[in-house]
Amino acid sequence: MTVQTRQRAAWDAWRVDWALLGIVLALLAIGLTMMWSVTFLPKVGKFPDPQSDFVRHSLFALAGLALLIVLARLDYRWWGRLAVPLMALTLIALVALLFTTPINGAQRWLLGGSVQPSEFAKFTVIVYMAKWLSSKGDRLRQVTYGLLPFSLIVGTICGLIMLQPNLSTALIIALCVMGMFFIAGVDLKQLALLMAFGGATAAVVIYNTDYQRNRLLAFLQQDPIQLMEGTGRHVREVVIALGSGGLVGQGLGTGIQKFDYVPSPHTDSIFALLGEELGLAGTWLVLALYLALVYRGFRIAAKTSDPFGQILAAGLTFWLIFQAFVNIAVVTATIPFTGVPLPFISFGGSSLLAALAAIGVLLNISRDGNTTKEADATFDFGWRDGGARLSRVDRRRRSAEAGIRRARAPR
Repeated sequence: MTVQTRQRAAWDAWRVDWALLGIVLALLAIGLTMMWSVTFLPKVGKFPDPQSDFVRHSLFALAGLALLIVLARLDYRWWGRLAVPLMALTLIALVALLFTTPINGAQRWLLGGSVQPSEFAKFTVIVYMAKWLSSKGDRLRQVTYGLLPFSLIVGTICGLIMLQPNLSTALIIALCVMGMFFIAGVDLKQLALLMAFGGATAAVVIYNTDYQRNRLLAFLQQDPIQLMEGTGRHVREVVIALGSGGLVGQGLGTGIQKFDYVPSPHTDSIFALLGEELGLAGTWLVLALYLALVYRGFRIAAKTSDPFGQILAAGLTFWLIFQAFVNIAVVTATIPFTGVPLPFISFGGSSLLAALAAIGVLLNISRDGNTTKEADATFDFGWRDGGARLSRVDRRRRSAEAGIRRARAPR
C-alpha cells in the first residue's frame, strides 16, 4: 500500500457528514439534560435511586452512539441484501406479540417489557421498501407491480401493529412508506387512492376502538382545556406546561408540571416540560435542529447516485421527522392525543436505539453513496410529465450506458 493510498484511506475514515452528526449530538445533549431535570427531583425522597431513569437513558444513549459508529462504517448496501430476512424476523416478532401478556392493556413488548419490536419495525420496513421500490424501476407505475403488492406489504405490517394496539406507530410507518412511494415515482392517482383508502381504514379503526374514539372526541371539544379527566386532563396539563414557560422559561430544573401534573413527563410529554423550563427559545432551538436534520437527510438522498440509497435515505428522514412533528403536534394540541416518543430526547431504549441506528445508516449513505461525479443531482419531482422522482443521476447513467452500447455496436 502506497503512502497516497494510506492517506486516502485515512481521509475516507474521517469523511462524514459532521453537520448531521452535530445536529444529533445536540438533540441528545438536550434530551439528557431534560431527562435529569424531569426525573431526578420528583423522585427525591420517594425512590431509593432517584437518578435511575437518567442513568438508564444515558446508557441507552451510549449504546446507541456505539451502534451509530458501527453502522456509519458498514456499507449501507448490505441492508439491501438483508431486507428479506429482516422483514421475516419483524413479522415473526409482531405475530409473537399477539400471544404475550398485555401490559397496561397493550401487547407491545417482548422480553419482559424491555424490547418494543414496533420501534425496530420502522427501520426494517423502510429498508425493505427501499429495496423493493428501487428494484421496480418504471414498472412501479403499473398497478399489478406497484400499488397492489405495496398495499399488501404495508397493510400486513400496519395491521399487525394496530392489533397491539398501536395506531400512532402504524400511521407513522404508513406515512413514511407513502413518502418513499412518491419519491420512487408512483403515479399520483395511485398515491391519492392509497391515501384515501388508508385514511378511511384509520377512521374505521378509531371509531371502533373506545380509547382512540374518546381521544378524538376530547380533541373535538369546544374547549378541551376545560376537560379535567382522562385524555382531556393530559392535554390540559401539557398545554399549561408549554405555555407557562414564556420566552426564556422558568429555568432548568425549576418547572412544577413534572410533579404529578403531566403524566409520564419524561416520555411522550417531554417537549411540554422543555417549553416550561427553557421557554419559547428552547422549543424553537429544538424545532430548528429537527428542520436542519430534515435538510441534511434530504440533501444526502439527493446527492446519492444509487437509487436504493436515495430511497433509503429519504425514508429514514421521513421517519424521524414525522415522528418528531407528531409528538410536537400532540403537545401543542394540534392533533388528537397519541403516545409517540420525541426522537433523541424522550425516554425509551428501543426508540433511542432505532433512531440512532437510522442516523448511522444515513451517515454511511452520505459517505459511500456519493460514488460518481454526477452525484450532485437533485430530486426530479416530475410535476410536469409525471415521471420518476428519483434523482436524475440514475437516468443520466442509463442514457450514458445506452450511448456506449450504441457506439460499440457494429456498423
